[in-house]
Amino acid sequence: MVGWGAPGDMTRGRPEVLAIFGPTGSGKTAVSEVVARALGTEIVSADALQVYRGLPVITNQSERLTRLVAIRDVSQEFSVGEYARLAHAEIDGLIGANGIAVVSGGTGLYLRAALVDLDLPPPGQGGARARWEAYYDRDPDVAHARLRALDPTAASRVHSNDRRRVVRALELIEQGTSLAPSRDRLWTADTRLPTTVVGLEVPRASLERRIRERTEEMLARGAVQEARRAVAGEISKTAERALGLRELVDLPLEQARERLIARTLRYAAYQRKWMRRIAGIVMIDADRPPDEVADAILEVARAR
Repeated sequence: MVGWGAPGDMTRGRPEVLAIFGPTGSGKTAVSEVVARALGTEIVSADALQVYRGLPVITNQSERLTRLVAIRDVSQEFSVGEYARLAHAEIDGLIGANGIAVVSGGTGLYLRAALVDLDLPPPGQGGARARWEAYYDRDPDVAHARLRALDPTAASRVHSNDRRRVVRALELIEQGTSLAPSRDRLWTADTRLPTTVVGLEVPRASLERRIRERTEEMLARGAVQEARRAVAGEISKTAERALGLRELVDLPLEQARERLIARTLRYAAYQRKWMRRIAGIVMIDADRPPDEVADAILEVARAR
């Protein structure tokens, strides 16, 4: 099959974007590759950490060509706003060339940013971030009280202990905008283009087994050495959030393994909650071989 050219019934009302979301360990990468190959197109990654070079094992980067993977050095910060701009360009380019784009990932905010024109706040200006960080560090409660006085809506959404978001909210209100957008498109069914979103459902026990197996595979492929290389030089706050990075450097191997598994399981639970909040998502049983899961996804796309 080449693109959407065959069979003919796939051309009626077809989506231009086929998005595949699922928790860590659900098999997104393998399934998405089968789907993209069947559709004659490529994958745009919606993963906040796969953008970094030098972390292919820890962030589970595919060996196959995937758009927006390994595009930044670990020393560079990266924002959802920058990602959205790049993702929209890649998606539009694939649709122009192949008629459809596959978007795949497990970072919920990045997935929505790829599919929607989110009302994203502007980047910080000058040294405002450092100034507000110092202000927060002097007294978090005072900082949150100031936010409450200046922007009550944003303050109601941010806990006083959340240093990063309190600082960001204060920075934004100083610029004349807000962390709380006038129209929240995060959980609506709005999309830039005709889109089908599928979610990969794997029972909790199977997901835990897969995560444990993948952790062992990561360690066998040199995850410890990769982590040490990454932190040996300058590393951004964004890249440093990669699951397992600090554990593999700072802890004995056995302790690091168990800590990584525990953190990954917690993150997968968070992803499952996010997945169920995506408007219009079609859930697919992913506790089976990738080819079978891909066939089920293609059937959903044909029916749209």
